[in-house]
Amino acid sequence: MMSEVLWNAPVADQPVDALVRVPGSKSLTARWMLLAAAADEPSVLRGALVSRDTRLMRDALERLGAVFEVVDGSMHVTPLPPPGEHPAEPIEIHTGLAGTVMRFVPILAALHHGDVRFTGDDAALARPMDAVVQVLRQQGVEVTEHGEPGRLPLTVHGTGRLRGGRIEVDASASSQFVSNALLVAARGEQDLELVHVGEVLPSLPHIEMTLETLRQAGVEASHQVDPQGRHSWSVTHGAIRPVEVTIEPDLSNAGPFLAAALVTGGTIAVDDWPETTTQPGDSYRELLSRIGGEVWREDDSVCVRGTGRIRGIEADMSAVGELVPTMSALCALAETPSRLTGVAHLRGHETDRLKALATELSKLGARTVELEDGLEIHPGPLSGTVFESYEDHRMATAGAIIGLRVPDLRVVDIGTTQKTLPDFVGMWLSMLHPEPAVDDA
Repeated sequence: MMSEVLWNAPVADQPVDALVRVPGSKSLTARWMLLAAAADEPSVLRGALVSRDTRLMRDALERLGAVFEVVDGSMHVTPLPPPGEHPAEPIEIHTGLAGTVMRFVPILAALHHGDVRFTGDDAALARPMDAVVQVLRQQGVEVTEHGEPGRLPLTVHGTGRLRGGRIEVDASASSQFVSNALLVAARGEQDLELVHVGEVLPSLPHIEMTLETLRQAGVEASHQVDPQGRHSWSVTHGAIRPVEVTIEPDLSNAGPFLAAALVTGGTIAVDDWPETTTQPGDSYRELLSRIGGEVWREDDSVCVRGTGRIRGIEADMSAVGELVPTMSALCALAETPSRLTGVAHLRGHETDRLKALATELSKLGARTVELEDGLEIHPGPLSGTVFESYEDHRMATAGAIIGLRVPDLRVVDIGTTQKTLPDFVGMWLSMLHPEPAVDDA
């Protein structure tokens, strides 16, 4: 049942003008935590995100035997011990709603000698896990499904080994079904060849992110596309090198703040934006420019200025699906209709995001048509209402964006933003009401 705690989204009474610093990338933090736990020697992670998702990842890895310590703000990771000769006592891991925990950690659990049971929040039990189960079984790992096939809860019967070799996966529902197989593949007994057999492959930047982190950890990993357009990946078995890395800020979490510039006709700068990155959030620079913003780099920051107009947009969002809630909020406030497509996989996220967005935007007054693979958004006069978050952090921030312009918009359970952005409300209020500058005496 959804929480009935309502947050009155503040209306902007003037254009925003703020410098925003967002914490580390959730996607990169999860990948580096897992790789550090699977490495040969201890690693140091700087700038790691601390949020509900990453706390769940840390707890999962600690239950498997890794050790995490925070020293002077940096995360020091001692990797998993070698598997014992005899099976260890059974372990239970709670994944919450974290896709990275529920999809990435079961493969690592195969390298543990003993039974590891995975469960999660009620909403997590509806998220697809069949591709994870199939990858494990193709690697020679026994899996017991305790409820509906292809869903949590399930138990991985780890023997301390992964076979490697050639496996096939249908990752049409999530790129995480490719990344999970790649991340610890170097620990397999043979090189891994992973072939995608699905009709669509969403969120390719997230897979490239996985390959890049592997390469930085000394793992040979590559991506191939054959003449028929079929994707495959290769990972050479061998050592996973310990690392000392600084994790980039989360560019997807920067999106709502950049959107605020367009909604209010103000200016937002996001600090420490990387020059090059595999994060899908980097696409905000192009998308926000197309929808009516002025976008530029200034030193280490990316800046967005609202021009007073928001235009409708047609965009294939298949590579950047996690940006759809923020872009949909802007489309609801635009002057002309929009069409966002290529994101059927969003139905398997924290909630069915397409259905949720169509429902909530229409309720506000922006008639939104749910397509098979996206949304068609027709702006109209908007009025305040209760905006459900569906326990989905990006739904909650979409409500906050619209609330900048629409009075009396109340978001259900704004606290769900703690999944990836622990102090969203504080940052949002600071953006709207910055501390006045103090002149030196």
